[in-house]
Amino acid sequence: MRLARLIIPELKTLLAEHPEEVREVLDEIHPEDLADVIGELDDKQAAELITHLPTEYAAQVFGRLGDSQQEALAGEIGVDSTARLAIEMDSDERADFFSQLPPEIGADLLQEIERVDPEVAENVESLTKWPDTSAGGLMTTDFISISPNLLIQDAIDELRRRAGEAETVDVLFAVSADNHLQGILPLRQMLIAEPRERIRDVMIHNIISVKPDLHQEEVARTLAKYDFNVIPVVSDTGLLLGVITADDVLDVLTEEQTEDVQKMAGVGPIRDGYFDTTSSMMFRKRAPWLIVLFIGEFFSGSAMRANDKVLAAIGHLSFYIPLLASAGGNSGSQSSTLVIRGLATGDIRSPDWLKVFWRELFQGVTLGLTLAFFGFIRAWSSGDTGKFAVLISTTVVGLVIIGCVIGAMLPILLHSLKQDPATTSTPFIATLIDALGILLYMALARWILADVLARAHGAS
Repeated sequence: MRLARLIIPELKTLLAEHPEEVREVLDEIHPEDLADVIGELDDKQAAELITHLPTEYAAQVFGRLGDSQQEALAGEIGVDSTARLAIEMDSDERADFFSQLPPEIGADLLQEIERVDPEVAENVESLTKWPDTSAGGLMTTDFISISPNLLIQDAIDELRRRAGEAETVDVLFAVSADNHLQGILPLRQMLIAEPRERIRDVMIHNIISVKPDLHQEEVARTLAKYDFNVIPVVSDTGLLLGVITADDVLDVLTEEQTEDVQKMAGVGPIRDGYFDTTSSMMFRKRAPWLIVLFIGEFFSGSAMRANDKVLAAIGHLSFYIPLLASAGGNSGSQSSTLVIRGLATGDIRSPDWLKVFWRELFQGVTLGLTLAFFGFIRAWSSGDTGKFAVLISTTVVGLVIIGCVIGAMLPILLHSLKQDPATTSTPFIATLIDALGILLYMALARWILADVLARAHGAS
């Protein structure tokens, strides 16, 4: 981004006065850096810049732009120019681009691509049929497949010939005549093998692969587990459909973590960057959760209203409500965050709910007793009676236990229902425990301070 800010003034001048020289100036700039530059230009300037770049290089830059930038730029440069860019894009980036286009624009663009390069159009249709968040949506068809009957020296020649069209050359895939995956041949293993050996004798037969409908988080987990740079995607019948590379998985991890952080803050998933998201979209993503949480606090108010006589009789009960609510909410948020992360990494599974329950119950008791000690001292040092200090400390123990257990169980429940556990966000847990905490606090107050309440009611 710093590079973009440095060269934008000069670039704008060059586009206005000598656009034909743009290609030479930008020749040594990485496509990712140039994508940052385009993000700082208006749509018209960006379109002019992209049209003055070599098509192959422009396609690399275009593929690195955000969804909204790609759509806006496509509208500026027209269907013909966009089709030429799309043809040169990597197959997985091209599929992502088509998946976010409005159907009518995508249909026109696909028709133009089919006219120019029918094979690319067929590839788009085969990839876009899979959900964006599945292995099929992540995979690329730009890989090198070979016959297992080839000699190593022939495989090396094939690698040299086709390396330019492949997204990765780390691994070659041995397939049968009908495209069934037979084995994989890492580049290192190929280079150390004897030139006259056959692929089938040195390739890896124990193939780790994923199905095209597997969720992208599971794909990332599998790749990380086996420390792969690339993993094949195969059908139920063993056909090699495509491959997924580590750089795509890094994008997935960033996207998933961003989405989880947003959900845990009570914000709907936002795909674009902060400044790339329109104010109306930001409102739509934030308002629903705020409304739900705001209405949720009605229950806390109702719980207090239902116990207004208790609060009126012992006025300083209300002084401790924020203290107690924070203890329950914070413990619940801790448990929720730990369990959500455990579910995301595979460390925790839905059948583990009972083990998690007992573990969090124990944590709730020990953490609750620890905080209760400080709560007792706080109440006692404020001049309250021993019974009042006992009330505060007992409530703290109960609230922390409730917070830990609910904070842990809600994500597991959602996960078992095939829902995103991150939707049990920190604000949601805090709002729920606020209401339960007030009910518990008032119930214990009626019990522990029964004699005080009786005297207060008698006096009134």
